[in-house]
Amino acid sequence: MKNILVIGATGQIGSELTMKLRGIYGNDHVVAGYIVGAEPKGELKESGPAEICDVTDASAIERVVTKYSIDAIYNLAALLSVVAEHKPLLAWKIGIDGLLNVLEVARQHQCAVFTPSSIGSFGPETPRDHTPQDTVQRPRTIYGVSKVTTELLSDYYHNKYGVDTRSVRFPGLISNVTPPGGGTTDYAVDIYYSAVRGEKFVCPIGAGTYMDMMYMPDALHACVQLMEADPERLIHRNGFNIASMSFDPEGIFAAIKKYKPDFEMEYKVDPLKQSIADSWPNSLEDICARQEWDWKPTYDLDSMTKDMLEKLAARLK
Repeated sequence: MKNILVIGATGQIGSELTMKLRGIYGNDHVVAGYIVGAEPKGELKESGPAEICDVTDASAIERVVTKYSIDAIYNLAALLSVVAEHKPLLAWKIGIDGLLNVLEVARQHQCAVFTPSSIGSFGPETPRDHTPQDTVQRPRTIYGVSKVTTELLSDYYHNKYGVDTRSVRFPGLISNVTPPGGGTTDYAVDIYYSAVRGEKFVCPIGAGTYMDMMYMPDALHACVQLMEADPERLIHRNGFNIASMSFDPEGIFAAIKKYKPDFEMEYKVDPLKQSIADSWPNSLEDICARQEWDWKPTYDLDSMTKDMLEKLAARLK
């Protein structure tokens, strides 16, 4: 990769991924694509080029790709799971109509494309524990339906047109930088904020609800590592299971209590979030990612908890 466009660069993943890519490839070689009303700020704005690049506007994507001689696109534009359930038409417009625009521009300009999938691409009929790479995918949310379509459409453009498409199925992502924005797994970020602020945490997900989670530094590394992987080794492309840790609310609460003995939590289950969580796997099997591009996470629950509490304490002073 020489010149990279990040679409959705001011979002939950994009804001951190853009900075990581600039650190690797150079500030001038990574363009932050954003929509009106979500302009880059601070270091993201000052450190490199930024352009309006609405994923639903094919001409805008092509203009940026041409202007900067882009050869790789990280397409991160999407609504998160809970938000998408309230706005299904918009979720499809951004997630799928937008993806088609990206893939067509990539086909015409020989760009590689990374578009993340999710554990939301699975459904109630999927094996819940150690979910294999290749298995039934029958999601019951528009978020999940769009992610399955993302995988299939990306594979189609690779098989038919030779577009170098790649993706991972992200678990819930936990960040000490970007606040949560409407995802089912957001409780696992909110709980750390409550702990650092000395507040009792009200958990919207029921006890015993296991979901795969990952610390953002590992997620960012996975994006770059997969895009740099030797294509000759890739049997799968869209999308790879990647895993790091799986826990329920009691597990993360206990991990925090080790460092915050007075921390308290109670439950007030959100029916929508719970119904989505119940349709997702408890844990993923990621052997294909490990074999095909040497994926390996760095953080487990304890090391993530220690780092989250330290980083948030410094930020929230």
